[in-house]
Amino acid sequence: MAVSYVHYVQPLRFSSKPRLFFSDGSRCREDCRKSNCLVFASARKSDISLQSKVEVLLDSVKWDGKGLAVAIAQNVDTGAILMQGFANKDALATTISSRKATFYSRSRSSLWTKGETSKNFINVHDIFLDCDRDSIIYLGKPDGPTCHTGSETCYYTSIFDHLEDQEVEGSRLALTTLYSLESTISQRKAELAAPENGKPSWTKRLLLDDKLLCSKIREEADELCRTLEENEDKSRTASEMADVLYHAIVLLTLKNVKAEEVLEVLRQRFSKSGIEEKRSRKLQN
Repeated sequence: MAVSYVHYVQPLRFSSKPRLFFSDGSRCREDCRKSNCLVFASARKSDISLQSKVEVLLDSVKWDGKGLAVAIAQNVDTGAILMQGFANKDALATTISSRKATFYSRSRSSLWTKGETSKNFINVHDIFLDCDRDSIIYLGKPDGPTCHTGSETCYYTSIFDHLEDQEVEGSRLALTTLYSLESTISQRKAELAAPENGKPSWTKRLLLDDKLLCSKIREEADELCRTLEENEDKSRTASEMADVLYHAIVLLTLKNVKAEEVLEVLRQRFSKSGIEEKRSRKLQN
């Protein structure tokens, strides 16, 4: 289970080698005014162990000769890679404390928090180190477009499109399978406004006929359940689930609901029991 540092940490100041203290009175605060340090606001002596853990963590990263490591920001719900930068000890410590993705600017030789100008912060839910401990992932939720161009992510140029001389209108985001499907269905919905030449595609037929769509969702859900009831093989189950997902995303597209919004709801339920979740639904209603 990830430790929620945000409950322990006040705004931080940094020296070239961060030192971490837990604030339990004016004496510590006075000491920290004399020498820059990271101040963890807690009066509980037991939290000194957290101080030690953070110090050990910062020292365990394999920083390069310039004290840096690659830091990648990833969307916690879609899995999309948002951007890549560099972090040093201070940047990582700031990200842990503030829960805002923070990097080290090599050109300015200073820390910078993504969103400090645009307000499109990346709110960090967890941080991962790779097996060699020389790169970092900030797993979080962006408040808005990550790229300075206004794109959702900084990765929107396909190498294979260029190699195959394909002309792509606008930018094509590096989407995973689920979101590529969602993007295609959204495109088909946008095409409904244009005159149709020939027989419409199956996706367009579903988009134009609510009854047909709902009947297919019920049909595919029933077939999925039968793979369990009739002990069919796993490939059959995967196939039926693919049908359910496809038709469900068509419905979501009609309702202007993003798959990301659904996954966010699921994520928010992770820490709740079923009873608590049902109770919260009643309160909302």
